[in-house]
Amino acid sequence: MRFLFVGDSMTIGRAGDYSWRYRMWQHLGSVGDHEIVGPRTELYDTDAGAPVSTAYADPAFPAPARRHLSGWGEGWLHMAPAIRDAVAADEVDILLVSLGLIDLGFYTNSDQTADNVREFIAEARAANPHVRMVLLPVIPNIRAEYDAPFAAECARFNVLLAKAVADLDTPASPILLASRPESYDIHTDTYDGTHPGPTGEHKLAGAFADAMHQAWGLGGAYRPGT
Repeated sequence: MRFLFVGDSMTIGRAGDYSWRYRMWQHLGSVGDHEIVGPRTELYDTDAGAPVSTAYADPAFPAPARRHLSGWGEGWLHMAPAIRDAVAADEVDILLVSLGLIDLGFYTNSDQTADNVREFIAEARAANPHVRMVLLPVIPNIRAEYDAPFAAECARFNVLLAKAVADLDTPASPILLASRPESYDIHTDTYDGTHPGPTGEHKLAGAFADAMHQAWGLGGAYRPGT
């Protein structure tokens, strides 16, 4: 099985992070024969303002497992046009996708963002009609605590995302809507109200792992620290 991580700044991580991708790599040992694929490997360097860092918190994180398709400031808007080529190039079987917050914050409203979700799914299937996907709802960040319209757009998008999954899920190309971790707290699981710290990384990885375990029987239940 070939896994591709797709995401924004919460997924690419910054220099010095483990990233939830690292936590997921640790978990995927329970899944069986697999490979992590993707066109990128770097972390975002906040000093350089570019994704040029290789300074993962664990330098033993294997280079092949660092691969991904995620970017600081990139959302569904950016990934929808890119996903077909990425899926085709690496013969991706399973997409693990965490997107939407940056779209709603800077680029598109909830309806437009949901349209880009549907385009993303269509483009991924154009490359592999049997690709499987796990989509994580938007976790509102610190901005939602003082910006009520933004909070409402996040909530509305999550409803539209669930509808898209219900509409587009098929036996040939199943789509799962992961659950937001119940205990996720932006004040303790992030370092700035948005981006996950170590506990947040585990909880995000756990959301994907548990969805695949419960729905598809892939791997075991997520255990932090494994």
